[in-house]
Amino acid sequence: MMRVLTAGLFVLLASVAGAQAASFDCNAARAPDEKAVCASMALSDLDVKMATLYEVAGHLVAMGQRGMLQDEQRDFLKTRTACGANAACLSSAYEARIKTINGVLQSIYSRGPF
Repeated sequence: MMRVLTAGLFVLLASVAGAQAASFDCNAARAPDEKAVCASMALSDLDVKMATLYEVAGHLVAMGQRGMLQDEQRDFLKTRTACGANAACLSSAYEARIKTINGVLQSIYSRGPF
């Protein structure tokens, strides 16, 4: 089942990545952090990966944990905003968030099979 979830995640990542540069509309980007993400393929890739993992995790966790995941996502967005256009700060923020969401997903996978 983990292979199916992983394969589905990669398909979803590919479709989202092809649709736009980031997980949000870069044409509407106004804040320095958003503009920096849209201007950098590396940051854009991290943004899409994080958004996809967040979406998958949001569908797999229980309702109580979903609220916690949403609160943590709001905190991440505040952190990203605080980074401004600092690419190193943004990259670190994304990597930390991806690591956290991956931990949630690994916890789910460890309780399998599904």
